[in-house]
Amino acid sequence: MNKQNLTVHNLVQAATKFRDERDWRQFHNPKDLAISLSLEASELLENFQWKDSAKSLEENEENIYDELADVVIYALMLSDVLDVDLNEIVLNKLEKNARKYPVEKAKGTEKKYTEL
Repeated sequence: MNKQNLTVHNLVQAATKFRDERDWRQFHNPKDLAISLSLEASELLENFQWKDSAKSLEENEENIYDELADVVIYALMLSDVLDVDLNEIVLNKLEKNARKYPVEKAKGTEKKYTEL
């Protein structure tokens, strides 16, 4: 697969091909995929627990990347099972966030939109 022209659609196709070659679609439902996504995110977090970010990356770089990939793969699988277009829902969410966090109020602050 040509990495330079890779799209989200290509990633979904690659992930579902991997799944389907193993006949795992039967186990993939929204609930279990969402649980798996959350568990993988927790495994990613474990790499940072009780350490600063720089030390975590230094000690666990490969594992961090692997766990991040697992999170993304489960998100791709979930989008396939839900039959949603990830490009569309991500862009829609960014538009919503832009309304919640207008640049003139949110720039340079970590405040939640309810505090702006």
